[in-house]
Amino acid sequence: MFAIGPIGFTAPLLLWALVVLPLLWLLLRAVPPAPIRRRFPGVALLLGLEDEDSQTDRTPWWLLLLRMLAVAAIIIGFAGPVLNPEERREGTGPLLIALDGGWADARDWPGRMARIEGLLADAAATDRPVAVVSLTALPAPGELPMLAAAAWGPRLAGLEPTAWPPESGAAVAWAESVEGSFETYWLSDGLAHEGRDAVLAALEEKGPVTVFESPRRPLGLRPARFEDGQVRLTVLRPDETAAQTATVLAYGRDPSGTERVLARAEAAFEPQATEAEVALVLPAELRNRITRFELQAARGAGAVTLTDDGLRRREVALIAGREDREGLELLSPLHYLERALEPTADLVEGTLPDILLANPDAIVFADVADLPQAEKDDLLAWVEEGGMLLRFAGPQLAASDVSRRDEDPLMPVRLREGGRSVGGAMSWGEPKALRPFPEASPFYGLALPDDVTVTAQVMAQPDPELAERVIASLADGTPLVTRKRVEQGSVVLFHVTANAEWSSLPLSGLFVQMLERLAISTRPASPEASELEGTVWTPERVLDGFGGVQDAGTLPGVDGADLGAALAGEAPIGPELRPGLYAGEDRLIALNVLGSEAVLEPVRWPARVPVEGLAVSRETALKGFVLSAALVALALDILASLWLGGRLIAPRSRGSSAAGALLIAALFAAAPDSARAQEEDLDLLALEATTEVVLAHVVTGDPRLDEVAQAGLRGLSDTLFRRTSIEPAEPIAVNLETDELAFFPFLYWPVNPNQPIPSEEAYAKLNRYLRTGGMILFDTRDADIGGFGAGTPEGRKLQELARPLDIPPLEPIPMDHVLTRTFYLLQDFPGRWASRDVWVEAAPPDAEVVEGMPFRNLNDGVTPVVIGGNDWAAAWAVENNGAAMFPVGRGYAGEQQREIAYRFGVNLIMHVLTGNYKSDQVHVPALLDRLGQ
Repeated sequence: MFAIGPIGFTAPLLLWALVVLPLLWLLLRAVPPAPIRRRFPGVALLLGLEDEDSQTDRTPWWLLLLRMLAVAAIIIGFAGPVLNPEERREGTGPLLIALDGGWADARDWPGRMARIEGLLADAAATDRPVAVVSLTALPAPGELPMLAAAAWGPRLAGLEPTAWPPESGAAVAWAESVEGSFETYWLSDGLAHEGRDAVLAALEEKGPVTVFESPRRPLGLRPARFEDGQVRLTVLRPDETAAQTATVLAYGRDPSGTERVLARAEAAFEPQATEAEVALVLPAELRNRITRFELQAARGAGAVTLTDDGLRRREVALIAGREDREGLELLSPLHYLERALEPTADLVEGTLPDILLANPDAIVFADVADLPQAEKDDLLAWVEEGGMLLRFAGPQLAASDVSRRDEDPLMPVRLREGGRSVGGAMSWGEPKALRPFPEASPFYGLALPDDVTVTAQVMAQPDPELAERVIASLADGTPLVTRKRVEQGSVVLFHVTANAEWSSLPLSGLFVQMLERLAISTRPASPEASELEGTVWTPERVLDGFGGVQDAGTLPGVDGADLGAALAGEAPIGPELRPGLYAGEDRLIALNVLGSEAVLEPVRWPARVPVEGLAVSRETALKGFVLSAALVALALDILASLWLGGRLIAPRSRGSSAAGALLIAALFAAAPDSARAQEEDLDLLALEATTEVVLAHVVTGDPRLDEVAQAGLRGLSDTLFRRTSIEPAEPIAVNLETDELAFFPFLYWPVNPNQPIPSEEAYAKLNRYLRTGGMILFDTRDADIGGFGAGTPEGRKLQELARPLDIPPLEPIPMDHVLTRTFYLLQDFPGRWASRDVWVEAAPPDAEVVEGMPFRNLNDGVTPVVIGGNDWAAAWAVENNGAAMFPVGRGYAGEQQREIAYRFGVNLIMHVLTGNYKSDQVHVPALLDRLGQ
């Protein structure tokens, strides 16, 4: 394409016609030959007369210039001018568009999608087959999904970055397994991932490689750590550039349970520095509420770090049954507990009533026997609400009657009288060692030191439930630790003392590990892989590629050894081990994208590899504007010519003026006869759909189903007419193949298992309809038998129908969605069937609850699709006489359900016609008043 500066021309040869403009100027400026003078006496009779029609002897220069500009505009217009023309990439043969697809791509994801669309357009112009592959979700070995470039357009909407980086080894193995040659366009995230050179070499063996990168580098955040009473975080960047600042936000739930920003801090990068540290001094109550830290305006899972029990130091209360033997610190019942817990927990002191008011996470009794009944009742209530009571035996407990005859509610088992001595001077036996922990025990996998022995213990009485309550035992099978669940809490008993009188357990590191496994204490650092061996951890929340925290759903549990290896940086994260929060029996562990030793390094490409940016300049065709300017210039030329000839102002030139006016009107309103014929024969459908608001339904080919859809929309239109300012006309049935959809704001599409699949032209119209503001309500009508999903023929048909559509990510209607309040305040959306499975467009990942508002800020967005299976048309449907066509439920409850269905329909149409107008803050007082808040 020939270009002059930012303007290119699709037919540049036509510009040669501009050469004739000077010749045209000379021809128009040419003066007629001078008149021949002849003496004629009769001319004297004409002297003194004036000619009302005067005419200049030559064309004014400004009129000539206007005509030259008009002709030049016509020539330039037909030459096809284009502003910011895109450079078409020439090439033949197969094309691979590869993108890293990890968290570092999330920050510029829209730009990457725009660049891919541009590359696909270039490939379509040359009929090149294309494969789009993410290196974080590789095809099967040997497979390369080559398709026509146009076929990738609808598929790009479902492409999203992952929370883990690409795995180079798998990428190399896949590239080497693909047969044939192809050119590669690689959209890199700009980071030097391990093994990237091997991936590049494997791709270059198949053909030339071109790299596309964003000039903006991603930012990362290491996991938070608690040091010297401060929460410290390290922000990372890959380039040593100028000074830069980054804002770190701490998110958590306030006392009302609403997630909000609890703290913020600025991290400042020094010039030539790739790390910046920030410290937060927070009270324990606020620190325990924090669920994650993230970098403001830095999208990506690597810019988010989740918190676990390593940051939330537990509050532990210690109570001893006796405090004698002054000066003998090593014999104090609490000495070893304090030494084990002080580095990792906040210790609480005081009397039991005061401690219960403080509501600690755990209470430890060291040789405490009986309690007053009032304190016992209060302590039991605290345990039932989720507290943990940890008890240690001792002489007082062994000599008491606690839990002898009947099991005490605050003891896990019944005890024998007196106790047992197995290694003292008055006993015949040797000190007992510990038996390996069983798989069901929280201590499973802990190594047993050889020097840990027990010389005395309190014995448990045999009971049917004793075996399942023993979580640690001695070599002879007698219980060492027992546990009992009490409502939401638990009671644990160590059958030995908390000091070294009865065993050497408090002197060993095993003692600290057992307390940690019971979640009595927490460690500020990540656990070692060996500590997690033999355990299974269940994912509760996981990160997506954009840094959003999602529910883990049905993801399977992971082996503790694998989790420990990932925490230590010895194993990569990926689809089998995703970053997120993992729950053990009594503890949460956060697996973040970046570890405590992570660094971000920029990639350095070899000189032989061309590197381009992601920016795409959108070209604009100027042909219409230039030709319109030419028509305006010609119209002005006609007006000027009439004025110079005196035909616009002379009384006798009314006919000429009218002719000029008609000519001007013809210039601006001229249209082909075919266009006028089309205006005269305007489609009746367009007239019916545009004169008034009209609701429409898709023709399915099932006469009965189409009749119900028509009756349902008629009933909804009547309800809108009676209750709102909307006055809809009679509903219209729409044929997707032949009818224009742009006239209708709303389409109801009942899904029939036997209806045909629309053509590609119909899908093109549907995608254009969704992108330009239309809404489609898909109704599978199967909520009475299977709920919304793929378990019914209608659900499977819906998946088939919706696959080619450009549908954004969906989510169940959240409680704060605008559909719950556009006209009526609703919490349920029933039709003939009452199911909560109604799906709408997912909210943006960065949507937040604004302070003072009961819902998120979701202004200016209308969901293009609503999907459910509640058979709304049947609930709305009315006969011609206004009677309901189908029953809904039974009796009054059924009619109430029908009323809620009508209200949902009203909210739906109001949402289509007004957008998220109800999310505006000006309506918050009225909404709060109706909500009773």
